[in-house]
Amino acid sequence: MTTPQTYLEPTQESGREFFTRGISGSVVMLNLMRFRSVADYSANPSLAPASPISGEAAYRFYMEHTLPFLEASGGEVLFYGKGGPFLVGPNSERWDAAMLVRQSSVASFLEFASNQDYLSGIGHRLAALKDSRLLPLVQEQA
Repeated sequence: MTTPQTYLEPTQESGREFFTRGISGSVVMLNLMRFRSVADYSANPSLAPASPISGEAAYRFYMEHTLPFLEASGGEVLFYGKGGPFLVGPNSERWDAAMLVRQSSVASFLEFASNQDYLSGIGHRLAALKDSRLLPLVQEQA
């Protein structure tokens, strides 16, 4: 029996593909998140709260830390909502939450994602998530 693959960070290849797509204008990131029942701060013990918390609570810490940097880079959260079973899709797959984040450009996303002050709190995200997906969306021109 194999362990299912999880995705928490982009690979070098997927990052390169994203930046070479030639996207002009804004990009909306579809985030799908599956939380750990208990946040795992083993990789970032300095960020760990005094007592164990849920992955969802750790993700709230991540968002509180992240929003000022996101907004300063020209980004905004368009939607955040709780997930559940699919209406159309595999019964065995579920996502706890979904979020849509708009960035004004790929360059502003890169500025945000490489900001060292932002990165100092990314351990909350890693502690929170059991699995995730990030899909860049570009509006079709009519």
